[in-house]
Amino acid sequence: MIERQFITQKTKEYYIKEYVESILHGAGISEVHLKKIPLGEKIIVHASRPSLIVGSKGSNIKQLTKVLKDKFKLENPQIEIVEVKNVFLDANVVAEKIASSLERFGSARFKSIGYKVLTNVMGAGAIGVELILSGKIPSARARSWRFYQGYLKKCGDVAVSGVLKAKKTAQLKSGSIGIKVLIMPPDLILPDHVEILQEPIQVVEEIATEKSNDQVEEKKETVKTNKKRTVKKKTTKKTAGSPAEIETEKPAEELSEASPEKVEPTEENQEDKL
Repeated sequence: MIERQFITQKTKEYYIKEYVESILHGAGISEVHLKKIPLGEKIIVHASRPSLIVGSKGSNIKQLTKVLKDKFKLENPQIEIVEVKNVFLDANVVAEKIASSLERFGSARFKSIGYKVLTNVMGAGAIGVELILSGKIPSARARSWRFYQGYLKKCGDVAVSGVLKAKKTAQLKSGSIGIKVLIMPPDLILPDHVEILQEPIQVVEEIATEKSNDQVEEKKETVKTNKKRTVKKKTTKKTAGSPAEIETEKPAEELSEASPEKVEPTEENQEDKL
């Protein structure tokens, strides 16, 4: 039951949008939403030219409310018009502009129209744009022309939900021309987007200063230890006796014990001599 309610609501929105676009052709309609309120039903129309929808003294809105009551069987329809802020970042408005310019100037100037739209959209701040015109342009044989600029995602979740898409048809004498518009808005956040903050830079600078201070302290400590070692060496040389003196003293004692010349004469030796 709930699924059927959703389906009926979406089908109503689709038919109302088609009818509003057919009546208000050239008003730059972007979106049409249907909401239920306690007083009845509310229809929100996003358009680039709200004055055309209102008409002189609200005549167009009055006609729309009557038709919506009779044709779509709405109890108390209330129409609310919302103006589109940036026209060149809305895919539906851009596609409608291309269709109206092709119908006005013909298929001979399709290149100038495509490049002009590209410059306007990129100037509005879009990340990427793609226009595809398919039909009998400019010759009698049907072909498709592709105009693109910037960066545009073609696959993944960003391409499905983030990229703005629109399709329109332009009716010319040579035949109908299909228009497809793809726009990547500037407020779209990509999954691989990285922002560099300023705080980590300060932390890195602090770490670098700490490292430099540590290095300076280590150098000071090494200098102090080297000085202590040199002082110890000097003190040992002064206090201890020189190795030359020690070496001279030891052989003198050995010679005194071993040599017979320095042996003191005893009484037994004197008797032997006599």
